[in-house]
Amino acid sequence: MKLQTPDTRYLDLVADFDDLLAANKTYAETQFDYAGFDGIAKAGVALVTCMDSRIDPLGMLGLQPGDAKMFRNPGGRVTPQALEAIVLGVHLLNVDRVLVVPHTRCAMASKSEAEVQEAVTASSGVDAHWHRFHVVNDQLEALADDVQKVRTHPLVPESVKVGGFIYDVDTGLLDQKF
Repeated sequence: MKLQTPDTRYLDLVADFDDLLAANKTYAETQFDYAGFDGIAKAGVALVTCMDSRIDPLGMLGLQPGDAKMFRNPGGRVTPQALEAIVLGVHLLNVDRVLVVPHTRCAMASKSEAEVQEAVTASSGVDAHWHRFHVVNDQLEALADDVQKVRTHPLVPESVKVGGFIYDVDTGLLDQKF
């Protein structure tokens, strides 16, 4: 077994990300155009959606970088952290419309808690049955609850428009539910 010093571990870490760092350098040299941007949501939009890589949050709404504030998590749920982001967006970052957007064929809405725990256990080799992954038993009910959480939050004024949508990962369309 080769003994690694902190310096050699750092070099291994850097190599692990070489492709992404090279792409970032190209991006910074050829596409990046946001220096000095103030961070305000230019379109007044905040979006809570899933971490699923099939979702292009800005593209699906016809928005550009700088137009919206986004919060992503498994299942696209309005968690306490998402509510915190929404409140900050509303009061500090020009947000006046909030979209809550889970999606079709979401793993968090199509598996039981036990199935997700078992899959993580099998993948990791570590018992994950103690960890709660917050699966969604009824996606429409959860969406209704999440929209209500935002609409009734004492720090989100009634003037803020809040909608609940399902994003179809096979068509790219949003279906407004609430």
